[in-house]
Amino acid sequence: MAGSGVRGRGGRRPTLEEVAARAGVGRGTVSRVINGSPRVSDATRAAVEAAVAELGYVPNTAARALAANRTDAIALVVPEPETRFFAEPYFSDMLRGVGAELSDTEMQLLLIFAGSDRERQRLAQYLAAHRVDGVLLVSVHADDPLPDLLAQLGIPAVISGPRSAAESLTSVDSDNYGGARSAVEHLLSRGRRRIAHITGRLDVYGAERRVAGYRDALREAGHTVDELLVEPGDFTEEGGRRAMATLLARHPGLDAVFAGSDVMAAGARQVLREAGRRIPDDVALVGYDDSAIARHMDPPLTSVRQPIEEMGRAMIDFLLTEIAGRRPATAREPERRQAVLPTELVVRASS
Repeated sequence: MAGSGVRGRGGRRPTLEEVAARAGVGRGTVSRVINGSPRVSDATRAAVEAAVAELGYVPNTAARALAANRTDAIALVVPEPETRFFAEPYFSDMLRGVGAELSDTEMQLLLIFAGSDRERQRLAQYLAAHRVDGVLLVSVHADDPLPDLLAQLGIPAVISGPRSAAESLTSVDSDNYGGARSAVEHLLSRGRRRIAHITGRLDVYGAERRVAGYRDALREAGHTVDELLVEPGDFTEEGGRRAMATLLARHPGLDAVFAGSDVMAAGARQVLREAGRRIPDDVALVGYDDSAIARHMDPPLTSVRQPIEEMGRAMIDFLLTEIAGRRPATAREPERRQAVLPTELVVRASS
């Protein structure tokens, strides 16, 4: 009869009290056994486990979570419009890594968009009610108030890419600076000398670091940095098109472009082709992310590979550690950790 799950009266689920009566112990003792407490004798534990099996008792995980001040849920918060989330492979790769790392846990993952003021206000109310145990923040801009809100609420949080060099939250990032350097050094090794850069949004610290890597690679090779060859983009295809059109009008003799994302590189390629520029004969092109877009472009795109799935896994590892070690507000603040994962230049026909 073990495992029937309906041993209570009238076909209802058995209760904790019925398990206690069957085992001949108190309700609190049953709770301690179910929650793995060591403060129970072997004989008592065996009696409770036998009663649980005989009755088919299933613990109420929601009640256990409430009793432990846990929700068994974490939120992946994206402070961007939904359209950008579904347009950029970066987000789906990150989500894949997060989901894979959570698959062996009891945690539920909530995907929350906070791209508008109204969505942010609603999110703030939701978080203030402590309906999640922790938060993953992806694509955060320098002036975003969400990280500070999480700190005020005492909610464990991990951020994908710090807001600045002085980030106070635990963060996971890739080597944006080194990745950009490798892209520019590659173009220089191919004999390119007028190398333009389409940046990401410059209120994103990772985009700033890529610009720094671009400039330093040029300087260390003995070249003067021409700021007219640097044009801000916004990580979108349309932003790549606009920036490329501006760069061609300003500097028609450019012979290479390093775009801060594969999506922007795709937009830049369209403008170059419409202007009659052959890739890579006239203009070499390098992107960033090494997404599926890079592999399927014509010609295939040279790109800096970010270990995005691994970043998602690392974020979960950090967050679960913070959740497990959460202390009362009076205790010492947990140590903030930063991880920077290596990038790799993947050379293809576009350069």
